[in-house]
Amino acid sequence: MKYLDPNLLNRVARQKFESRFLMAGNLSGLHRSPYRGFSVEFTAHREYAPGDELRHLDWKIYGRSDRFFVKEHEAETNLKAFVFLDVSGSMAYGDGQTKFDYGCHLATALTFLLLKQGDPVGLVLFDEGLRRHLPPSGRRTQLLSVADALEREAPSGKSGVVRALQETAADVSHQGLAVVISDFLEEPQAVIRALKLYRHKRFEVVVFHLLHADEVDFPFDGTIRFEDLEISRRVTADPKAIGGNYRRLVSDYVQEYQTLCRREGIDYQLFRTDVPLEMALVRYLASRG
Repeated sequence: MKYLDPNLLNRVARQKFESRFLMAGNLSGLHRSPYRGFSVEFTAHREYAPGDELRHLDWKIYGRSDRFFVKEHEAETNLKAFVFLDVSGSMAYGDGQTKFDYGCHLATALTFLLLKQGDPVGLVLFDEGLRRHLPPSGRRTQLLSVADALEREAPSGKSGVVRALQETAADVSHQGLAVVISDFLEEPQAVIRALKLYRHKRFEVVVFHLLHADEVDFPFDGTIRFEDLEISRRVTADPKAIGGNYRRLVSDYVQEYQTLCRREGIDYQLFRTDVPLEMALVRYLASRG
């Protein structure tokens, strides 16, 4: 599949994505508990031992073998991970590898890593509305479902980070992890208010801000026609005349996101798509350790 890169997955397989929140406090971490109980997911049978509760006996096995076995389950944490990916028109920017391609590889790598840790992962694709929503699952097939969903999409339309977060937060009742991948071409204050909906529900929130090198460095020369990929508006301009002011505005815009996220306890990461994802992601994961 296009967005399942074996080299990238092999590199991240050696990393961890553990919650930075306390396990016994507000959040319980992104790993399943090593302790076994009778609470959530069936894992195996074991022979009955004095003191075991009779309600956990498997009577079907007793009927076949005339021996007592109890169903043993693995206690899970309450964490579920949601990966949000922007599929609006602006994500189509880039020669060869677009911001959308970069974001898809990032989404599948994070899904792979979280599933490897035993954490259920869901996928939310959005433009100005919710385009696709895969509920969280811890099954191994979820990675293929995510990769398949991404291959079926193409970036188009206006961006709607705020709306996507608002609409999904209303249905979330458990603490967990929300990862949002976007170029965030929306008003920062509004985006932060939407991200706080998940923080208020005791989620750890991680923002991956994807920008193409051209959007940061503005390396153009000569008279250029610029096109807005979301609303198809075209503007002809001289890059030398507007370059300095443009770069200052982008720097201020990135700094505002960084400052607001830090203030609200949101993990903000700027990923430039000219930096190999393998390098950027492994470096980020190592920093969490």
